[in-house]
Amino acid sequence: MAIWYFFAGVALASLLLTWVLRRYALARSLMDIPNGRSSHTVPTPRGGGVAIVLSFLLTLPFLAVAVEMPLPVVWALTGAGGLIAIVGFLDDHGHIAARWRLLAHFLAAAWALLWLGGLPTIKIFGADISLGWLGHALAAFYLVWLLNLYNFMDGIDGIASVEAICTCLGACLIYWLTGNEHLIWSPLLLAMAVLGFLYWNFPPARIFMGDAGSGFLGIILGVLSLQAAWDSPQFLWVWLILLGVFIVDATFTLIRRLLRGDKVYEAHRSHGYQFASRQFERHLPVTLAVVFINLFWLLPIALGVSLFGLDGIIGVALAYLPLIFLALRFHAGELEQKS
Repeated sequence: MAIWYFFAGVALASLLLTWVLRRYALARSLMDIPNGRSSHTVPTPRGGGVAIVLSFLLTLPFLAVAVEMPLPVVWALTGAGGLIAIVGFLDDHGHIAARWRLLAHFLAAAWALLWLGGLPTIKIFGADISLGWLGHALAAFYLVWLLNLYNFMDGIDGIASVEAICTCLGACLIYWLTGNEHLIWSPLLLAMAVLGFLYWNFPPARIFMGDAGSGFLGIILGVLSLQAAWDSPQFLWVWLILLGVFIVDATFTLIRRLLRGDKVYEAHRSHGYQFASRQFERHLPVTLAVVFINLFWLLPIALGVSLFGLDGIIGVALAYLPLIFLALRFHAGELEQKS
């Protein structure tokens, strides 16, 4: 029973830390000022994601001791997450050139993969396949893309928070049902750290996450997915399904912008969720739609892969097809004047 008080305490600590960070941002005028590429209209404090980072990283060692978490997993999460959070924090308070940010991203990915052992064997149409060094390189790009797409998708109130909570709790449910309780603790800790922040970030947001928080969530979710895949190959497909909303919108938008010749590293608001928020003239319906899709579409398919033998690739295809339709429906990647 004491372990559940621990998780409740993490959520409470995150809530209080976010309150402190909000007051600090207001006192120091660390505000996100709306501009032509913003999805909000009111100046709002930023940098609240630091509460998620601190609540997770400072309590992870205590949890690791309590549940005997493997030390390599702890080092992978702490080192990679900490580096990305520091770089994001510095970028939030000034500016770091894109090339140096990208270098830090790959260093964080390499650190995590070193401790995890790289990309594990993956299961494709029932066959176990080891990609060797090619797989490790692909895993590095996977982690870097996931942390960047999470930054891209953190553009309206609450969306990045609810995505992380739904994904982590969905994974925890699957681990419990499949008898892999030892994998539950890290994603549950992350969900509780985000839950406390969500109180302040739920539409209408009173503080934004900032790059420190969004990049941190992206790399941690990626590390958790690879850690799970080492236990069972189908868990990688489970995580790719659970993260489907963000993966499809961000990837679809990126491809369209690349084909059009846009500078993809420049800020924009042409993601599908951003078009949708402008169409509905509010953030809340879009954020709640993400919750609905995660709970009633993606989670059942992930359960099919983990419990009922649905092939992982077929599960991903089934999960993503309606999301691609939604990306088309809401003009993901199109020029903004088409909204």
